[in-house]
Amino acid sequence: MIRINVVVEGRTEESFVGRILAPILWSRQIFLTPIILGRRGQKGGRTNYDRVKTHVVTLLKQDPSAYCSTMIDFYGLGKGFPGMPLPPNLANIDKVVRIERAVSEDIVARNADLRPDVRFLPYLQLHEYEALLFSDPQALATAIRQNRLAQQFQAIRRKYPTPEDINDDPNTAASKQVLGAYPAYRKVVDGMLAAQAVGIDKMREECAHFDGWIRQLEALSTQQ
Repeated sequence: MIRINVVVEGRTEESFVGRILAPILWSRQIFLTPIILGRRGQKGGRTNYDRVKTHVVTLLKQDPSAYCSTMIDFYGLGKGFPGMPLPPNLANIDKVVRIERAVSEDIVARNADLRPDVRFLPYLQLHEYEALLFSDPQALATAIRQNRLAQQFQAIRRKYPTPEDINDDPNTAASKQVLGAYPAYRKVVDGMLAAQAVGIDKMREECAHFDGWIRQLEALSTQQ
């Protein structure tokens, strides 16, 4: 059995990892436990690097037989992350890969005794959770009971090479575009309904960086 604690930044990601993603990996004897970033009574909030690093290192220490990963949005990323500032003109996927690599190197350098080079698999969602839902605009619209928005969601999707390229602008980030079309959108409830309707397979097909993370997790089953 392989256990992976996944540090997430909020309830939406907690529900996604625990209810949508985890069951996909059970057949491989991989068990995910989402853990919201922060201290008791102060869950969620800004994802500055000090908070993330402290949480990851604590989990590596407290649960030495488990792996640790993250699911944190690149959009609105907090202060202090290694790899920042980003060079100009980087492709979107290269931005998050650069930061993930720098985070891994920093935690390995400071905590080699915890074997984070093996046990820590950082992942940044490019650009945020709702981007995954644009993998199937029709399913997104149907899931939130707004079929009339299917064409609008499809038009948004067509503007970008992939759903993950739906960007980090405060006005046009993926969640802002959903809310702009449907102000009653509820991130946790509607987000989970939409994720179930879109499905992990479609997300993996459309979102290369997300697929790469799942491949990393799946590969752990062959290393035991």
